[in-house]
Amino acid sequence: MPAWLHSPRCFSLGAGLLIACFLLETFFASRVKSPTFDEPTDIAAALSYVETGQIRANMQHPPLLKELFGASLWLAGVRLPKTPGAAVMAAGEGGEPLVGNDIFLKNDPAWVLFWARLPIVLLSAGLGLLIYLWGRQIAGRGAALAALFLYVLDPTLVAHSFLATIDVGFAAFTLLFFFALWNYLQSPSKPRLVCCGLALGAMLAAKFSALFLLPAAAVLVWVAMARAPQTVDKKPRVTVRALAAICLLAMLTLQILYLSPGGLYWYTKGVLRVNADHDPTHLAFLAGRMQHHFNSYFAIAYLLKEPIPHLLLAAIGLAALLRGKSISFLAKLFLLLPPLVLFVAHSLWADDLGIRYLIPALPFTWLMGGIGAAWLARGFRPWGISLAALLGVWLIVTAVGIYPDHLAYFNEAACLPGNIGRIGLDGGSRCGPLWLDDSNVDWGQGLIQFRAWMRDNARGRNIRLAYFGSAPPQAYGVFVETIGLQELLTSQTPGLYIVSGHLMAQGAGLARLYNSNAADWMRETPEAVIGHSLYVYDRSGGR
Repeated sequence: MPAWLHSPRCFSLGAGLLIACFLLETFFASRVKSPTFDEPTDIAAALSYVETGQIRANMQHPPLLKELFGASLWLAGVRLPKTPGAAVMAAGEGGEPLVGNDIFLKNDPAWVLFWARLPIVLLSAGLGLLIYLWGRQIAGRGAALAALFLYVLDPTLVAHSFLATIDVGFAAFTLLFFFALWNYLQSPSKPRLVCCGLALGAMLAAKFSALFLLPAAAVLVWVAMARAPQTVDKKPRVTVRALAAICLLAMLTLQILYLSPGGLYWYTKGVLRVNADHDPTHLAFLAGRMQHHFNSYFAIAYLLKEPIPHLLLAAIGLAALLRGKSISFLAKLFLLLPPLVLFVAHSLWADDLGIRYLIPALPFTWLMGGIGAAWLARGFRPWGISLAALLGVWLIVTAVGIYPDHLAYFNEAACLPGNIGRIGLDGGSRCGPLWLDDSNVDWGQGLIQFRAWMRDNARGRNIRLAYFGSAPPQAYGVFVETIGLQELLTSQTPGLYIVSGHLMAQGAGLARLYNSNAADWMRETPEAVIGHSLYVYDRSGGR
């Protein structure tokens, strides 16, 4: 192999090309995806923050990411509608989805989405850069480049990397904080201390789930201090005073981001409102069953929603990490403890609404996958290289097969054992509604693709749309009858039914729960599947 392939410049060039490919992938996928369920709410709240200078709307989440959305939209000329509902929302009295709908109806939806989503696209690219930089420090350039490759081709990450929602942004600031903390503990200095404090404040201001990570950070600092050499030398040390300074910087950052001297008060008030708007009677769906909570929900979602090559490489990397001696104990703890805390916390306390809650844990698994790929290539030549390359090709084929419908991706295991015939280049995505609902299968993102399909295939037909989304279909020129779950299960009206994958799963779960056959017709083979999320059934007379 030529020596130049091993040069640092070659690895840096490869990383740059992968990030450039990622940006192109997200840009073109975003153009064919309508707003997801949460985007109108977040966009309305974001604009209210920028225009009023007060953080009152949608306080169930901290403001940082929505401030970025709002600033981008405001600079692009998008404004809150001058309606009583907008004033009520800005005062913290609710109504964000309705105001968000007004924004889409009174502006070009493509223009609104582009500028609202732009900050997340840039943060997502920054997340990729962090994965490469930190992976290079901990495990070497080969492992770092492999981890970046896994990141670029991860369907869950790509699906959310351009949405004006908070999960990927939280992942970016989470990794930034632990990257900054790692570097500070390796070589303490005032600039690194400042970076660490600012990154901690940004992580806390991205999502309230960050509070679960504070004990993990404390453990990492304690281990670093306990294992530091006891000999007296000139190397700066981590001190309690320095840690207090990091916390003070984080609190100051929160104060600033809340646009108020009482920022910590408003932060605390927001924490108390987490999940306040969630329906306590909501039943989660998992593998055909419905109940309020499944302890195994996020474990199963991870095992089904992540590509099998990723799962294999992450498992190999975990084994190599635990057994290997080339990576320090502290580095191992940095890679393992934060995702473990996030996984346990969400499994115990989060609503079972989607793998998106685990996105902040995924960068650590990509780093482990990169370590696994490097371990295969380095220690088991030539078959190890061949196996790693084969898994890489598998990932590329999957990425091509599911594009641009990454949100609905499921791996091949979703169709086992009874639906092997549904496995395709898109993995087991056709079997997704058999396992999970909500943002795992459909989040309202298919209106643009539905409009195109309807124009080409259903002119003059009586169409009934069972849609799972909050954005108004008419903003995209979709003027059809919309129906909810109850009407979907009970209606006998003939026509063409377009059914969200989420409502298919919910219908099957409720029918099983109440021993009903109301959803049996949705088990038939659909006439078509639009965007991997909208299922077409012809229920006209004579069929």
